[in-house]
Amino acid sequence: MGWLELGNHLEANEELDQITASLRAHPDVLLVRCEVYAKAKKWEMASEISRAITELVPDSPHGWIHLAFALHEMQRTKEAWNVLLPVVDQFPQESFMRYNLACYACQLGLLEEAKLWLEKAFEISDVKKMKLMALEDSDLKPMWKEIGKL
Repeated sequence: MGWLELGNHLEANEELDQITASLRAHPDVLLVRCEVYAKAKKWEMASEISRAITELVPDSPHGWIHLAFALHEMQRTKEAWNVLLPVVDQFPQESFMRYNLACYACQLGLLEEAKLWLEKAFEISDVKKMKLMALEDSDLKPMWKEIGKL
């Protein structure tokens, strides 16, 4: 994780390769591997790893969020939407899941639904920080004028 925080996914990957084979399938290791693939924009690999995480630890939001994001980055936004929608209620305090649903809804042309998901995300997070993030997110561009009013 340290290498990723420093912006060096190549070094992070090299560190992961040194983990013993018996621990490579641990969900925490897989999560870091998924983030390495995401930084490298290897979305297909990121989606495969994150799908494995959802199977190993379905009660953790991380695998679901990463899987949906990878699908979205592969221009499979409807699939991303379909990944998160059935599980979102299992994670009532997960603002990024709701934020991502807002992004996907917006990209699918469901602006009213996007607004509702964004409002839910704002309710359970640092509103100012999330609004600033939303105003820089091109996925939410069709809603930028609305975001200040939420």
